[in-house]
Amino acid sequence: MGALKSCLRIIGWVPVVFISAVIIWAYFAYVIELCIFTISVEQEQYGVAVLLLIVFHFFLTLFLWSYYKTIFTPHSPVPGEFYLTSDEMQRVESEDRAREQQEVLKEITRDKALPVYTRTFSGGIRYCHNCKIIKPDRCHHCSVCDRCILKMDHHCPWVNNCVGYSNYKFFVLFLMYALFFCLYICISTLPYFIQFWKEISDNMAARFHILFLFLAGIMFAISVMILLCMHLRLSCVNQSTLESFRAPIFRHGPDKDGFSRGSASGNFRDIFGESRGSWCLPVFTTAGDGVNWPIQARDQDSDRLLDDDRDEDLASPGEESPSRDPGQFKESIQAGGTNYNSTNNDVVIPIEPNTDDTVQLVLEAGHIAGQT
Repeated sequence: MGALKSCLRIIGWVPVVFISAVIIWAYFAYVIELCIFTISVEQEQYGVAVLLLIVFHFFLTLFLWSYYKTIFTPHSPVPGEFYLTSDEMQRVESEDRAREQQEVLKEITRDKALPVYTRTFSGGIRYCHNCKIIKPDRCHHCSVCDRCILKMDHHCPWVNNCVGYSNYKFFVLFLMYALFFCLYICISTLPYFIQFWKEISDNMAARFHILFLFLAGIMFAISVMILLCMHLRLSCVNQSTLESFRAPIFRHGPDKDGFSRGSASGNFRDIFGESRGSWCLPVFTTAGDGVNWPIQARDQDSDRLLDDDRDEDLASPGEESPSRDPGQFKESIQAGGTNYNSTNNDVVIPIEPNTDDTVQLVLEAGHIAGQT
């Protein structure tokens, strides 16, 4: 298994090496073949060549900066309180049935006061058997990285890394600057693409590089633009890619907007920070700690897994709820002019005082039938 994992780690760098090779070739084609040999030497347009080179290196610097920040930024670790101690793991593993294990996990989560609001499809606490942790909200286990990632978005083979809380901003900027870089190449090489396509040039090598550079720029621009539009939309609604396909589950059920701040501006600032001057720079400005997330107002009081009312909802089927004295029940519904007939379980409630308008309810097991 160790040799296999090592081979997989090496193979994982193949897409990154491919992208790096494409960037190196694009640099040679644009700087050497186009700007130096074609524009400067053959056409003697030195000012145009300098201007093209300045703008080219500007976009290239931002593109490479954000790209390699996405690759090499280490992910924030899951806080230690979410990890189970050896005694806690023994308590969980000693239970054979999943329900009993969930009861132990719920007790551990309550004792540690962990900020857990989301749950599994079956209503239990989200627990990672590989990492031995109670998963924080929006945290998922990556089988490729073999670890739990805070606010995991997806695992991207083109960066050989998971995209999550620590590097999601860098990933979006990488897509944006990759699009700008490709569009700039396409726009600036278009006149020479048309010229070389119509005229026969003695420098066939330069012609090939420039023609292929223009076509490759269009191809990459289209694919990157689709991804960028998707992730900008996700940023404005505060969703990850995983959450867009599988909504997080709260007490009231699945809710894709459960972590939204209520506005596109608030959601965007949650990822890119409050300072507008740093929005376009690949520096970490994401809000929060990757564990505590804003929950919509309707969820703050009802979605916490460990509330007392939630514990009552998860009571065993055999447990009975506290019973009421029938006399107290009869006395309570007779207040305010309400009449109760114990023979047929009829309850007659007046709608307006001193009128004959009433509502008649028939109390039956499991439901109440009524008529006016």
